[in-house]
Amino acid sequence: MVEMSVESVRMNLATSQRVVILKDAQGERYLFIWIANAEAYAIAMELQGTASLRPLTHDLLKSVITELGGKIMSVIITKLEEDIFYAHLVLDADGRHVEIDSRPSDAIALAVRAKVPIYVTEQVLDQAGVTLQNPADLEEPAARKAGSSTSNEDDKLDVYRDFINSLDALDEFGKPD
Repeated sequence: MVEMSVESVRMNLATSQRVVILKDAQGERYLFIWIANAEAYAIAMELQGTASLRPLTHDLLKSVITELGGKIMSVIITKLEEDIFYAHLVLDADGRHVEIDSRPSDAIALAVRAKVPIYVTEQVLDQAGVTLQNPADLEEPAARKAGSSTSNEDDKLDVYRDFINSLDALDEFGKPD
């Protein structure tokens, strides 16, 4: 498993869709997960240190887990099937290891509140992870320079480059630069 951090929550201006961008803590791999507005708001608020007057659902769930003697240990994004990501909350419930099925967006919202690690399996990163290249490398991708690139790999990276370029602005509650 690879530890990831929340790089940012962004919005595509053309479609108003939100995406959470996870970054490999030890490398340059990224994972883009499309999420709903409510979860984007919840994650972005916590990243900016903004509090709601009343607890949001993720605040409530964290409080319930804690008050019942449990502790959120980590979040694992476990698989990707038919373009749907799956995750588990990993809890310690009075010394008992418990894994609970979760949507990645909810799990990430809890992880940033509990300040616990977010992990992604190597299989998921192999399927959907992206290594972004700096703008100077866009004319001749590094993989092509090394002679290991295929046309299909270049096409995949082009899609992500186009997507990143369409993210002109951070969400109003997004992480500042």
